[in-house]
This record gives sequence, C-alpha cells and structure tokens, in this order.
Amino acid sequence: MNQKFELTPGYTINRIINGCWQLSEGHSLTCKLDFDDVMRAFHGLVERGFTTFDCADIYTGAEEFIGEFVKQLKNGSSISPDDIQIHTKYVPDLDILQDVDFNYTEKIIDRSLRRLNRDTLDLVQFHWWDYDVPGCVETAGHLCRLQEKGKIRNIGVTNFDTKHLAELVDAGIPVVSIQTQYSVFDRRPEKALLPYCKEKHIPLLCYGTLSGGLLAERWIGAASANPETRSQVKYLQVLEDSMGWEGYQELLLILQRIAKHHDASIAHVASKYILSQSGVGAAIIGIRNSKHVDSNTRIFDFDLDAKEMEMIRNHLAKHNMLEGEPFELERTVGSKYRNIMKMNLNE
Repeated sequence: MNQKFELTPGYTINRIINGCWQLSEGHSLTCKLDFDDVMRAFHGLVERGFTTFDCADIYTGAEEFIGEFVKQLKNGSSISPDDIQIHTKYVPDLDILQDVDFNYTEKIIDRSLRRLNRDTLDLVQFHWWDYDVPGCVETAGHLCRLQEKGKIRNIGVTNFDTKHLAELVDAGIPVVSIQTQYSVFDRRPEKALLPYCKEKHIPLLCYGTLSGGLLAERWIGAASANPETRSQVKYLQVLEDSMGWEGYQELLLILQRIAKHHDASIAHVASKYILSQSGVGAAIIGIRNSKHVDSNTRIFDFDLDAKEMEMIRNHLAKHNMLEGEPFELERTVGSKYRNIMKMNLNE
C-alpha cells in the first residue's frame, strides 16, 4: 500500500505519485502506447491506493486522458473522482512570457479544468522558462487570484532554483511544494534547494527518481543504451556528466545487492533512497503500461538501514555532482540539456 502525507491542512497525497509525462505526444521514440492498457493501469493503481496523479498543461494529451479517466470514475466505479488527487502545471510558453497577463493565465487554468473534468485544480505547479524575462512573481500572483476564485486549491512550483523560489516566498506566494529532478544521478537539490525547502517546510516532489527506467536490472552489463523515450535522452545526458557509464554499472550492482536483501528490485531501492531523504515528500513514477502496477506497492514493504544508505552515499561521493542549481543547465542557452527541451507546447 502507498504511504500518504498531508501536503496542506486537509489535503493528503501519496508518497508515490503516478507520473503522466510518458503519455504525452512524442514522448516515446520507439513504439506507440497502448492507451487502453494505460487506462487499465490507472484503475489498477487507484484500487491499490495510488490515487495521486501528476500531469501538465504542456504534456500534450495527458490532461485529456486523465479527464477521460475521471469520467469513467463517475460512471459506476467503486472509486469516486473525489478520492483522487490531480496535480497539473502552468507553463507559459517561452516565446510569450513577456505578454503573460491575468486573462491569459485564467484562460489556461480554465482549459485545464475542462480537460481534467474538475471544478477545482488540486495543485497547480508553476514554471517560468526564463528568469531574465520580467513577470515571474506577478504571474504567480495571478494564480493566487485564481485560488481566491476557487479555481485552484494549492499552488506549487516546478523546476525553480533556490533564489527564484525564495523571491516567490518572500513576495507572499503560498508555495506548498516544489517539483524538482532528484535521483542518484542528479543530486543538485542537495546543494541549496533542499536545505532551503526544509527550512521553509516546502516538501520536494521528485521526478526522475528512476531516470526514465535506467535504474533497472535490464541494464546490468550493458555496454551502452539507445534511448527509447525523451526521458531517457535526458537522463543519459545526466548519467554521462555525473558518474559515467562505468560508475553507473557499479551503482547498478550496489543497488542490486541491496535489492536482493529485501526481495525487491533496483527501482524499489532507488526510489526508497530518495524518499528517505529528509525534506522529500514524494517521488513521481511514470506510468506507461499496467506491467508495474503491483510492483509499486513493494516500495513501502522495506526500509534501507544505515549501512545500506551509506553504501549508496559512498559510491555517489566518488563521482561528480552536476553543475549549478536544479534546472540551471536546462536553462543555459546552447547547452546540450537545453537543446533537447521543448519550450513552446502550451498553445
């Protein structure tokens, strides 16, 4: 069963969140998704207590798919739409940042409400592509106005660095969470973001914990990897600049040894390691099919002891940490990280 925690008074979410980036158009590079199977996975997940979903306005088709799932819950399911939590994002396109105003913001939020078949959005996670373009704090303020109108329950952020998160907090924006990339490959949050968020009681909702499926037994002994999804393109870059292929293979063997001790998998151990970090609220695990629905329930059947945590930490300490703050490389013009980003998917 999934563990839960209270994100805000009266609002409880899972510590394992069902991620939906994998459902977006163009995410898979090698095959088409079986959306009937994905729908079966959604029903199977909520029946097992995995009731929190993460999507975005820019995940093309994902909000609509979840909206269809909500319709099915309304029509005879034992699970009510009120029993699930849906987190989306507000990501204004890079090319129009300078023109974003309240009316535009409300239009996009209203569109998400329609797509998701909701009267109120449980959590809207705000992203701003370019800090050099003015308007970030003001746009977050637009979300506050929409919260007052009852269209948004909670406001979070995604992919903010520490400085700009602090600017929002200091401006009085009621940020309840931050979604950020955090894994054994990408430990940038540990530099400044995680300590700041712990001080301000803002939990991290972590994506990339399984690095697009690279943290799995199938890769042990592999000489290389051909990316199967956009996720893997990104995480292979992270792997290359952190521990390299040799360090990655050594890590897989360490995680496998720990996993065997707990009758678990490498993915379970990698998830548990991040969830065990103080200040981490949840990990987001992508859903592409129904194969791993039962597997996710195993994550909370065991705990990593101090020796196992130290084994992982000692290996990570031998290798580089990515440069800069979370998402800093992804914002840097000309970087390989930015070059694979799609920054104009909202309109």
